[in-house]
Amino acid sequence: MSITCGIDWAEGHHDIALADEAGKLVAKLRIDDTLAGYQQLLDLLAEHGDTASQPVPVAIETNRGLLVAFLRQGGRPVYAINPMSAARYRDRHGVSRKKSDPGDALVLANILRTDRDMHRPLPDDSDLARSVAVLARAQQDAVWNRQQLSNQLRSLLREYYPAALEAVARWQNGLTRPEARAILAVVPTPGKAAKVTRPRLCTALKKAGRVRGIEAEAERWQKILQTPQARHPEVVEDAMGRQMLGLLRQFDAACRTVDDLADATEKAFRQHPDSEVMLSFPGLGVQLGARILAEIGDDRSRFADARGLKAYAGAAPITRASGKHHYVGRRRVKNNRLLNAGFLWSFSSLTASGGANAHYRRRRAHGDFHAAALRNLFNRMLGQLFHCLQTRTMFEEQVAFPHLLATAA
Repeated sequence: MSITCGIDWAEGHHDIALADEAGKLVAKLRIDDTLAGYQQLLDLLAEHGDTASQPVPVAIETNRGLLVAFLRQGGRPVYAINPMSAARYRDRHGVSRKKSDPGDALVLANILRTDRDMHRPLPDDSDLARSVAVLARAQQDAVWNRQQLSNQLRSLLREYYPAALEAVARWQNGLTRPEARAILAVVPTPGKAAKVTRPRLCTALKKAGRVRGIEAEAERWQKILQTPQARHPEVVEDAMGRQMLGLLRQFDAACRTVDDLADATEKAFRQHPDSEVMLSFPGLGVQLGARILAEIGDDRSRFADARGLKAYAGAAPITRASGKHHYVGRRRVKNNRLLNAGFLWSFSSLTASGGANAHYRRRRAHGDFHAAALRNLFNRMLGQLFHCLQTRTMFEEQVAFPHLLATAA
């Protein structure tokens, strides 16, 4: 008898339902989110025919967590069902719109019973690839968090301390520079900046790690900061300085977190065997390569062909046709992290690859906007990456863009 399992997970407990090949509820159980509860689940599955050679498939509405990791240890197929899909399946079995945790578990079990071929199990990625995914996503989240704090800090400085923004304007992402953060910690207000000495600024720059041009840089900062400017009343200015210092401590911690996670991501990524192939592509550095590896994994059976990978990334267009209506446009359901990395990759490849630049120019001449042309270039290079990873070959410019290179020449 074919058995399928559905798990409705929650923070403190999980509801389990087993359904037979006719859709009938065979067994149900509520377990705690503990190791003892996980063992109860394994015992229940074993009672109903779960073996190492023929494991019972499990459907659950998440793809992460200790429960999912515990279920995947024995090679059991685990299907992460989108909650919106589960809600649509629930409406198939009744019109009253009733809902309960045990009922949702049975719905998930029946999804695998009826439409198992329409859903994909979680990819069988290696432990190293999973670790790269954790680090790369954490580093990407840290970068986004740093940018948010940078915007808040910039907005606050614009209100009462525009000279500080003028001093960092010569640097790209100037507020993220350790020299800027060190000086702002010393002179948080225009009042203190008016009294600061050049040796004090030199000390701050040395503390930030600067080793060259310290005197000249301190002189530049002092000249800008001590230029007469409009100011708030002293009490208000000091209060805003306190606010800025609090925000600066958060921002400094975010900057150090980004750097630490970037180092850890690079170390893990370079240990992966796919890194050599990925780094052979123009415009694809360590951090972008790690982000792409984090989203596509190293399970070669995950995508049947390059078209599946392109659709997953949102690089391939989608067609909607009904009667006389025919529409071809960009995908809205996609892996947003992968598409974000793809835009950065495509943009950086314009200066690193003559063929990529020629492809982009051809798409712009064809009428595509900047974003559409980059997405089309990402679509092509993603197919090339899929081929190189499958065949373990390095990127070759003449093979990837033979016609475009000849036309450009």
